[in-house]
Amino acid sequence: MNTPSSFTLSSGRRALLATALLALMTGCATVSTPVSVADTLANTPSLSTLNGLVASAGLTNTLKGSGPFTVFAPNNDAFKAVPAKTMDDLAKHPEKLKDLLTYHVLPGKTLAAQVKNSNAKTVNGAELALAKAGDIVTVENAMVTQADIQATNGVVHIIDTVLLPPAKK
Repeated sequence: MNTPSSFTLSSGRRALLATALLALMTGCATVSTPVSVADTLANTPSLSTLNGLVASAGLTNTLKGSGPFTVFAPNNDAFKAVPAKTMDDLAKHPEKLKDLLTYHVLPGKTLAAQVKNSNAKTVNGAELALAKAGDIVTVENAMVTQADIQATNGVVHIIDTVLLPPAKK
């Protein structure tokens, strides 16, 4: 008996409805695919300051290149802790800004699990001290707060401190 409150679908219509619902759910559940290191910085809200500085230094295209790169990316809070005078100086001297930013980059792809207590040569030529204790990874005096953000041309590790390169001799 068909009453106003009962609703039945033929098996064909049920199949059509199920297919449509499945297609709709699949569209909503797409997994994001990795992008370049530069695009990863641009797409991560907590790295907006770093992304702007990378662009100012003319390094965006480099970080979109083939790499691979390992980037220790200071978050926005890390940049807030840098004295305003230092940030102003970096803005006035692009070569110093580029030197600082490339001090945060290692050639090659190093995942957190691969970190050993050792020094690693950065893209700017200086050495960084890397350390690992259990799951905790540190770079100089910075702690990795989010590790292993995969990119098509490397990996990004978010850190809580801006690393200042040693003075060049």
